[in-house]
Amino acid sequence: MAAGVAFERAQNDIMRAGRLLDARGWAPATGGNLSARLDDDSVAITVSGVHKGHLQPEDVMRVDRRGQALDGKKPSAETLLHTGFYNIRGDVGAIVHSHPRAAVAFSLIRGEARSVSLSGYELLKAFPGVKTHQATLVVPIFENSQDAPALQQEIDAWYGAQPAAPSVYLVRGHGLTAGGADLDAARYLTEATEEMLAYELVKIGVDVRLTSNGTLR
Repeated sequence: MAAGVAFERAQNDIMRAGRLLDARGWAPATGGNLSARLDDDSVAITVSGVHKGHLQPEDVMRVDRRGQALDGKKPSAETLLHTGFYNIRGDVGAIVHSHPRAAVAFSLIRGEARSVSLSGYELLKAFPGVKTHQATLVVPIFENSQDAPALQQEIDAWYGAQPAAPSVYLVRGHGLTAGGADLDAARYLTEATEEMLAYELVKIGVDVRLTSNGTLR
């Protein structure tokens, strides 16, 4: 089980992670959300409708493991996708949900795909337990839905059948969700997955060029 942290620590970690996501252009407008498992078994998560590059302490709230607010603030509509993942993955201590361009573009271009297999990349070693580029990781792709409980049930079922799968998944046309032991680990998995998906786009003939801050143009 991933260790939880104190709420004040989670606030600071989430604000820092939000600035880093914004710097890469991976949380445009008010998109994306971040969360961390707390030491009292609740969850700290960004409130609804805030820009992740300008987070303040009051923009991070507490919810219980069912996604219900504990402090009267309004949680994101995607809160259940965070709390559900904590409930099924004891190794996840923090979650980054972002909208990086390669991940979103790949999920739309490969509209028939229900997963993507990543192999041959040195970046695979960013994933816990992976020690060689010769490994193959399967990242599921779920259809987008505004019905968060139904989507979470689908995610639960997939990971229930694939308990050793990496804690990373795509929602088509929406974004990338990565869970790690802490927010840094979740962010590293986000960065590694986004980079590998950019290479996957190049392999199928999509012109991928990067700006100076690492975002696609």
